Amino acid sequence: MIDFIIKLLTDTKTTLEELLRDYNQWFYLILFLIIFVETGVVIMPFLPGDSLLFTAGLLARTTGGALNIYVLITLLSIAAIVGDTLNYIIGKYIGEKALETKVFGKRFVKPEYIEKTHAFFDKHGSKAIILARFVPIVRTLAPFVAGVGKMKYSTFIIYNIIGGLIWVVGITLLGYALGTNAFIEKHFEKVILFIVFVSVLPIVYEIIKAKFFSKKEQPKAN
Repeated sequence: MIDFIIKLLTDTKTTLEELLRDYNQWFYLILFLIIFVETGVVIMPFLPGDSLLFTAGLLARTTGGALNIYVLITLLSIAAIVGDTLNYIIGKYIGEKALETKVFGKRFVKPEYIEKTHAFFDKHGSKAIILARFVPIVRTLAPFVAGVGKMKYSTFIIYNIIGGLIWVVGITLLGYALGTNAFIEKHFEKVILFIVFVSVLPIVYEIIKAKFFSKKEQPKAN
């Protein structure tokens, strides 16, 4: 499993091509589970959601009908929405206990991740559920924090559905639209790295802001 995750992170396209070749129609279920786990299991924020969606869309365009783009988008949208819902429920009912749980002497969920996600909520309010879809790590922790914070489910589910659809449909169709682009085909690894880079920029910005700008705002001691 660890080897598979490493391959998925480092060579998404080749890994997905091998899965499609070896498992055929079961490939849909594998993608469903990966998106579901990334969004629904609070300890799995490192799975490559953005690059996986983009690559899946690209393969739907380039594999000669082996993948149906409509089936792909439908199933992965359901996975993203149901995953976030599960994470919300976990946060709401056992969130406090999960935060205190330790594995091998370390917190089950890193406190700094929770703090960053709380700051994301404070800045963006309920729409953070939508925006978080495009931010790795925060994407996985946002519904959990919403549950811990007892956000009303009626509010959460609306933003969850909107965010899930925008994320899955947008990035998958982007990969599908660019699937036959010669530049994308030639520089695919660089394109994926660029997508990952853009997606983590908000986290980098918040870290820089916290380290440098917060010091400037601190009042001087008398």
